[in-house]
This record gives sequence, structure tokens and C-alpha cells, in this order.
Amino acid sequence: MKTRSNRGLDAALGFSTIVVLLVALEMAVRAGAVNAAIVPPPSVILQKLADIVMGAKFLQPLGKTLYLLFVSYIIGCTLAVAVGLLMGRYRFVDGLLEPLVEFLRPLPKPALLPPLMLFLGLGDTMKMTVIALGVFFPVLINTVQGVRGTDPVLLDVGRTFGHKASASIYKIILPSALPLILAGMRVSLGLGLVLVIVAEMMAGTGGIGYLVIDMQRSFRSADMYAWIVILAVLGYGLNALFVQAERRLILWSFSRAE
Repeated sequence: MKTRSNRGLDAALGFSTIVVLLVALEMAVRAGAVNAAIVPPPSVILQKLADIVMGAKFLQPLGKTLYLLFVSYIIGCTLAVAVGLLMGRYRFVDGLLEPLVEFLRPLPKPALLPPLMLFLGLGDTMKMTVIALGVFFPVLINTVQGVRGTDPVLLDVGRTFGHKASASIYKIILPSALPLILAGMRVSLGLGLVLVIVAEMMAGTGGIGYLVIDMQRSFRSADMYAWIVILAVLGYGLNALFVQAERRLILWSFSRAE
């Protein structure tokens, strides 16, 4: 079992690796080994990043991106858990929906952007639809597997105590499947962030994704990399927050694993 000091040491080693790589890149660019027009020195990118942060220029595009991500994420996860509970619990529902799920699940979700643009236009509805679809399937698959993995003894005990089918779902099945559901939600959070950026790039209607592609088209490479750094920090922060929430929700699972 890792102590808090050991986890802190691991994090320090990880960040030191990033610092070493950035210093090496800085030296390579300054020495002319890397084209500064394509990859500016990290110090220049850091200055651009400081200008964006200090000027609060990131707030509006960040708010736009987070709004699209969270609304779509909540919709996709809610639908996935509801459908997954039904598919995992009832064979008839699984037989009805499983072919459709397996047909759509492997399809790369960015490939749906062009037809969705035709049907829904370039607004938020199109973006939320493709993000929700990307979020939906990992959570659905994990929910189905979690429901099917519920210990039958627990269900027998529930029936012994007179639990009806609906009570068994939210008192026994859902808590038992929760670790797998949360694992799917964690994966989907990263996929959702990728899809919101891709949708903003293609639609060109605001958000961090639009700014990244706009900076690239304007040959403002330092600004482009600064916004990419903001995206990296955003992704890291969202994952860290999710892990903390996951630990609180399923503390018993982490304790057993450690």
C-alpha cells in the first residue's frame, strides 16, 4: 500500500521528467536543431500562456468548452447507465439493442460530424450530440458488465428480505456495478474532451478547439501551443477531480486494491 509520501514522490518524479524534457527542447530550439517557427522555445510559449492567464483571455473560451463538455457528458452518462441497467438485467432488452450497439460502437465518432452538420447545423446541438454519443458507449458497456457481474447471492438475500425488482436495482445491482460504471465514466471524460475540441475545430464557432485551429491558420504557433497547454492542464485537472470523487464514492474498492 502506497503512503501519501510515496505518492508525492512519484508525482514529483513525474513533474521533474516534464521539466527536463522542456529544458532539453529549449536548448534544442535555441541551438537551431528545431525550427523555432514550427516549435517555439518553451520560454516563449510560457510567456504567451502567462499573457492569456493574466489577461483572463481564457475564461470565455474555457467556459464555452466546459459547458458543452459537461452538458453532453451528463446526458451521455445518464442514458448509458439507464440503458445498461436494462440490458444487463433483462435478456429481452439486451437481445433487442445489442446488434444496434455493436454496429454503432466501433464507429469513430468524429466520422459522424459531417452528417450531423447537415442535419443539425453548426451550433451547440450538433456538438453535444456527437460528444454524448462518444461518452455513451464506454459507460454503457461497463454498466452492462457490472450488472451481469453482480453476485447472485446478494440478489437472493435481497429477495429473502422482500426487495422488489426495482429496489434490488438501486440497492444491490447499482452499488455492485458502480466501480465498473465509474471506470467507464472516467474513460468517457477523456473521450468527451477530445470530441468537444474536434467539434469546435470543425464547426469553427468558438471554444478552445476553435482558438487552437485559428492560431494555426494564422501562423501564431506560440499562441497555439499556449492554448494546447491550457487544454493539457484542463484534462489533467478534470481527471484528478474525477479520481478524487471516485475514491469517495467507492472507497471500499480502492482500499481492497491497495
